Amino acid sequence: MDLTKQNRIIFHLDMNSFYASVEQAHDPSLKGKAIAVAGNPKERRGILVTCSYEARAKGIYTTMSVWEAKRKCPELILLPPNFERYRAASKAMFDILRSYTQLVEPVSIDEGYMDVSDVDMDGDAVAFAKSIQQRIIRELDLPCSIGIAPNKFLAKTASNMKKPMGITVLRKREVPHKLWPLPVIEMHGVGESTSNKLESLGIKTIGQIANANPDLLKSKLGKSGTRLHNRSHGIDNRAVDPESIFETKSVGNSTTLPYDETNIDELRKVLRKLSSKVASRLDSKNLAGRSITIHIRDANWKNKTRSKTVINRLFKEEDISQLSIQLFESSWEDEPIRLLGVTVNNVFDKGESMEQLSIFNFEEHAKEEPILRLVEQLQDKFGKTIIKRGMKIKKNPSLESKTSFSKDFLDDHDNRK
Repeated sequence: MDLTKQNRIIFHLDMNSFYASVEQAHDPSLKGKAIAVAGNPKERRGILVTCSYEARAKGIYTTMSVWEAKRKCPELILLPPNFERYRAASKAMFDILRSYTQLVEPVSIDEGYMDVSDVDMDGDAVAFAKSIQQRIIRELDLPCSIGIAPNKFLAKTASNMKKPMGITVLRKREVPHKLWPLPVIEMHGVGESTSNKLESLGIKTIGQIANANPDLLKSKLGKSGTRLHNRSHGIDNRAVDPESIFETKSVGNSTTLPYDETNIDELRKVLRKLSSKVASRLDSKNLAGRSITIHIRDANWKNKTRSKTVINRLFKEEDISQLSIQLFESSWEDEPIRLLGVTVNNVFDKGESMEQLSIFNFEEHAKEEPILRLVEQLQDKFGKTIIKRGMKIKKNPSLESKTSFSKDFLDDHDNRK
């Protein structure tokens, strides 16, 4: 099928059941068997990170608890995660993609985009995708699905249409026929919260998003409303950017509690511990944020989030802890809690922003005024670069600096160092 006449040809490559597939490639005796990679199976918090397609055929799915999965499928083989093995497989996969073009954008450990618009494919994008898919199988013994489209949104959507080992083409003109009848929750970028907001507006399908008043969507959902309206029409102008994945936008941490918790003192203790980890990670990256979000999952697996934007830089443990507890207490209705999470959003380099003055911190800054005057005098005499306020120290990376494993692996792709 010839797609080379399109302005852009974007591939979205999605590895199929990645962790489980890596384990099967490492140990061929596991092939054809129901396997799952899970956390600690001795604790209730143990959940399935991924499972093989053989396990899925028996009703097993990702995020299912270990005990429930074993009850449903007694022959299920549980394996502990081997992150270094997955990291090595991911790097090998992306190395293969970069052998065709440098316009490769990793999205996570097991998926990424390729812009192959300028690659010589002999006029057949599908055959070219097939050759990539077969090479990954041949060299790494790992299956993948590939979506082919004129933009990232449609390519991502296409790669989800046929798994495992699928190759799907999705053109803009096919959107009304293939996407509009689908429920909104199946649209990439729409989560449970957004789906509920859309449903409150009477919008249940992607087609209804496309036919909705754009101003109404923007007023109710902000910028995401405009973005969803554009994408429901197959419009997405984002470029494949190899550098974009290295931009940290948020730093967070979450934990599943050992048992459903209703004791407020224990819940506060958990939030303080999470806040401490987030603060440590921000410090290790020399980052601060402008807003905070807490994530709550109750015993019935109902999720909700609460957010707050602040005036000043947010990076201190006590500030993060105080805000997270306030947000939680303002929304908690005594229901048993299963999971808590704390995330600082809209992060930026601390050296690139000045703190806003207020009646609460004016006195603190006033004490610094003589120092600031001295700095200005030295800069006027010797130049702006002679002395700067603050000193940016490069910190040694550690486990505390990691926001999540699926992002940590991206260090392997960073050639800027």
